[in-house]
Amino acid sequence: MVALDSKDVLERGDEAPDFELRGTDGETYTLADFADSEALLVVFTCNHCPYAKAKFDELNDLAASYDDVAVVGINPNDDEEYPEDSFEKMQEYVDDGRVQYDAYLRDESQDVAAAYGAVCTPDPFLFERTNGDFRLVYHGRLDDATNPDEEPTEREMKDIIDRLLAGEEIDDEQRPSRGCSVKWRPGNEPDYWE
Repeated sequence: MVALDSKDVLERGDEAPDFELRGTDGETYTLADFADSEALLVVFTCNHCPYAKAKFDELNDLAASYDDVAVVGINPNDDEEYPEDSFEKMQEYVDDGRVQYDAYLRDESQDVAAAYGAVCTPDPFLFERTNGDFRLVYHGRLDDATNPDEEPTEREMKDIIDRLLAGEEIDDEQRPSRGCSVKWRPGNEPDYWE
């Protein structure tokens, strides 16, 4: 396991790249499905990574806490090399309650992860709905616990979401998330990948 920090490929103010991905409920989702939300938290995550697992409860809590924020997990990992990240296992995680996001989606092609610049799991992107579009306001960690066995002392993303919903401008320094690398299929690594 190698821990990587997220990088900025999307800049603050950039429009969220659209997607069309299958959810664990069997439905297909696009950005338009979340158009009623004031904000959208897209988190590239997975089932097998200890860093991602350590944030399940925080993401579940965020999803449960806000009616105006959609929390969407997207799993882009190569499930041939990492069978725990298969669509069927994703459905299992939702069915048994480990994952309770507003949607848990499978990025089979890995094109969506590449379009967002995802590097690690978890890799969170917070967007605000502005004039019908979702625009990036913050790309960074969920809290200050950067290792799976640490307990967070600051719920940074929750604080940013609260301020965003209160109409405050978000100009926080974007602190990178840390997690296992996105598991790209051989030959499918994006240009920004080291």
